[in-house]
Amino acid sequence: MSTGVSTSTDKIIVDKSRSHRNKAVSRTVRATRDRLQIATGVSPGFEREMMQLHVGSVAQSALAIPVVVMLIAAGGVYLTQEIGLVAWAVLALTMHAIGMIVAHRARAREITAENVRRWQRGFLVAQVFMGLAWVAFSLQTCGSCTGVTFDFYKGSALLVALAVTAMSTLMLRHAILCAFLPTVAVLIVLAVLAPAPGTVGMAAIITAAMLFLVFMTHRLRYTSAQLLSSQSEKDDLIAELEVAKSMSDEARRRAEEANLAKSRFLASMSHELRTPLNAILGFSEVMSTEVLGPLNNPIYKEYTSDIHRSGQHLLNLINEILDLSRIEAGKYDLAEDSVHLVDIAEDCIGMVQLRARAKNITISEQVESGMPAVWADEKALRQVILNLLSNAVKFTPQGGEVVVKAGWTAGGGQYVSIKDNGPGIPEEEIPVVLSAFGQGSIAIKSAEQGTGLGLPIVQAILAKHNGEFILKSKLREGTEAIAILPAKRVLESLPAVSETHAVAPRRKSFA
Repeated sequence: MSTGVSTSTDKIIVDKSRSHRNKAVSRTVRATRDRLQIATGVSPGFEREMMQLHVGSVAQSALAIPVVVMLIAAGGVYLTQEIGLVAWAVLALTMHAIGMIVAHRARAREITAENVRRWQRGFLVAQVFMGLAWVAFSLQTCGSCTGVTFDFYKGSALLVALAVTAMSTLMLRHAILCAFLPTVAVLIVLAVLAPAPGTVGMAAIITAAMLFLVFMTHRLRYTSAQLLSSQSEKDDLIAELEVAKSMSDEARRRAEEANLAKSRFLASMSHELRTPLNAILGFSEVMSTEVLGPLNNPIYKEYTSDIHRSGQHLLNLINEILDLSRIEAGKYDLAEDSVHLVDIAEDCIGMVQLRARAKNITISEQVESGMPAVWADEKALRQVILNLLSNAVKFTPQGGEVVVKAGWTAGGGQYVSIKDNGPGIPEEEIPVVLSAFGQGSIAIKSAEQGTGLGLPIVQAILAKHNGEFILKSKLREGTEAIAILPAKRVLESLPAVSETHAVAPRRKSFA
């Protein structure tokens, strides 16, 4: 990836140049949906696909009808010695050629949803011409034949022709009716005019076979339409997945570029802001302590204290943002050592004691004695407990109480609990305050607002220790924050205890 000012600037701009890559896919999705949204019958899209399948079937079975015709003619000449069957064969092959010409033109030209009906009519007309050939065959007579031999021959030949036609025209609606309805009509008329057993039987069998094949081809055609519909639905899903994947890839690319831009910005701000802040903090502390001489105006001394306090607050905010950025980037490494959780908690209580006294807040300590050391990052745990204590003192009203507990968990780990009797947090706002830069309604109304990064940092640090953070709160009753370290972090493991295990904590009270 190239670097440079212009490139870095462009990375935070929404890239709209890739939208054209999805146009073809979106067009396919819309076309497939339009085709699938037709409620009744077969949609024009499916009619077109079925017509293309029919054209392919005609091309593949081009020799089937001529072979059947020649076999029928050869068998008839052999049985009856009637040369007229040869003339009939020439007529049948001519009619079949008409259908092949129509199929050849359909393959040479594109079949669209607009002209599919015209091509259907063309193929049905070709079937009508072929039907005239079968009518001519059904009218064939044999003067030298006796009994029902010739009728059996004609009936068998028509059944074979009917089956072959049904197989080759499965995707063409009404093809069997167009090809054999005239033949059936002629056979019925012959059976009525000359009710011989052979003629009547042949007419009945051909009629029943035609009706059965019409029904079967209709069902098969419907099944084919369902298969085409399923294929279209699959294509639709694949197209939508392609669109979603393309959008996801674009969103991920933009997120990665935005994250890179953020990291560069924070790295730059770390240097650009900390350098002047250190000078501001140093000089303001020198002025407030009057190291170089007294300040004649007491208001100036008050101003220097305000400058130092504000600079320190700004530096803390910058450190929090950088800590969260390092955690998100996976660059927050733990310096683990053997530490005592109770000792860290007591040190943090001492650090916030001055602020608590200013608000007349009592901090009570209830810890279990004899707790072994844990394997953890002391600085990180100090930051966790200090953040939780600071929040408790910040939101506890004048004259309130903060209770700090430390002890064993039921699973053999260790925990620190910090509970206040402040205004509490609404239940629906707990996910908000646990998110980065999230602040609840109580915090927004408070005079001491922060960045909203304290709790997310606490969560992330405990997660790095394979621990857990639990936040419990009720409106007008208070909030309890619990930091838990797992049993594998304890250097002297103890067996798990039940939830109701009674412990005699030692208590301290800081007023």
